[in-house]
Amino acid sequence: MKHSTEVPSVASMSGILSRYSSSRLWRQIIKGRYIYLLAMPGFLFLFLFKFVPMWGLLLAFQEYNPFKGLMGSQWVGLKHFTDLLNDANFYRMLRNTLLINLFGLIFYFPIPIFLALMVNEVRHEFFKKINQSIVYMPHFLSWVIIASMTFFILSTDIGIVNKLFTSFGIAPIPFLTQSQFFWGLITGQTIWKEAGWGTIIFLAAIAGVDPQRYEAAVVDGASRFRQIWHITLPAIRPTIVVLLILRLGHMADVGFEQILLMMNPLVREVGEVFDTYAYTQGILRGKFSIGVSIGLFKGLVGLVFVVSANYIVKKLGYEGIY
Repeated sequence: MKHSTEVPSVASMSGILSRYSSSRLWRQIIKGRYIYLLAMPGFLFLFLFKFVPMWGLLLAFQEYNPFKGLMGSQWVGLKHFTDLLNDANFYRMLRNTLLINLFGLIFYFPIPIFLALMVNEVRHEFFKKINQSIVYMPHFLSWVIIASMTFFILSTDIGIVNKLFTSFGIAPIPFLTQSQFFWGLITGQTIWKEAGWGTIIFLAAIAGVDPQRYEAAVVDGASRFRQIWHITLPAIRPTIVVLLILRLGHMADVGFEQILLMMNPLVREVGEVFDTYAYTQGILRGKFSIGVSIGLFKGLVGLVFVVSANYIVKKLGYEGIY
């Protein structure tokens, strides 16, 4: 009786491994089917609203004509980007966009951390939940309501603040029409609306701190401030770093609705940003290609900030986002 001494070919071995890997993958998918089902809406949202619309970036390299369509429009290469860089308003928009975001980075970003630390120190559970609900509520108000509230508080004729000034013999101050107040108003609105909502991630990070570390600190006689400084803050430092890097990725992006509602001709010099310019050119004037090129330019600026910040953070010894 002869025994076969043939060695399986590379192709057959590859097929066997491929079938084994495929069956193993399907077993894993079936095993975790409920987790994948739970994540499916998020994946569908990303695919439909983030990846599918990316074909529209081609408009930035065309003189897009809606009647001719994407394939029939004339290709112009980098013309819209050079026109944007040579625009007389470009550096003014760049200055306004970066400074508004810089104000937010300096004055807004630390506040959710501080609020999260303060809320975490509240020991009465019911009172803690009440405080959380109060600071979360402004997030659910639209910018139209926020702008209206600002008008009724700070306007010259019917504003509550100026009425108080008048009652004390002080001349009304035109907060809404003087350029020196504009960036402060935008930053103040953002803090009031979003600071409470921003505490959610930090509170989740604080909840993951090992309670035994606090118990050991109490045994050593550490005060509440010492516990926050030496235990809580170092524990949530990775979360702070990651959120800081992601925040830098939006340095070229300013809330369009907020700026549009708060801007008027008297403050346009400090209020015109890339978002409002894209709206004016792309929507109001029908220059869709210019609007898309501005959006792509903003994305590239954000990418530069993220990569640079991640590189610096890693050089400082912290863990970046990739």
